[in-house]
Amino acid sequence: MVDVNVNFHTVLRMYPFIRLAFQFFVHRKDGPLDLTGTHVSQHICWPWDIDLWMELNNGRTLTLYDLGRLPLARRVGLIGLLRENKWSLTMAGVSVRYRRRVRMFERVEMRSRAVCWDDKFVYLEQSMWKANGECANHALYRSAITDRNGIVTPETALAALGKPAPSPETPGWIAAWIAADAERPWPPMQ
Repeated sequence: MVDVNVNFHTVLRMYPFIRLAFQFFVHRKDGPLDLTGTHVSQHICWPWDIDLWMELNNGRTLTLYDLGRLPLARRVGLIGLLRENKWSLTMAGVSVRYRRRVRMFERVEMRSRAVCWDDKFVYLEQSMWKANGECANHALYRSAITDRNGIVTPETALAALGKPAPSPETPGWIAAWIAADAERPWPPMQ
């Protein structure tokens, strides 16, 4: 039999729904953003976010980036569009560069923005910044909007959003990542 008694600490260690709800609450009055506008949010590394070395766990970093990406999606109008069309938002790839440790109880500023898009994906960058101005880590995401038939093109989504626009020029470093990832075998060799 499954034990349905879940304590508060167990809930906090799982996906941070409470923290996500808090971010939506904190940013509820923030104005709309342009498609490539930057959403800025503040976060704390809590004890349940750390690893054995008492610093932000690398996997938890990716989860915390959701706390910036989803309010960003709301501010550009995407959350309402997803609900209206019964679409979903998914991640199709990520590359993270870690440079500075984030210690327990340390505050970071997260910056999240869409950089460009192609015929299938939107490329987003996110970063966490320490109080001293140093960038702790930086992530490049490949994101897709999907429906039950597969990928909804960014062109279709932007038209539905009432913001049809060509993509900004793809920065060289993102183009190089896209090209390198295209060389990666799929399915992976075992």
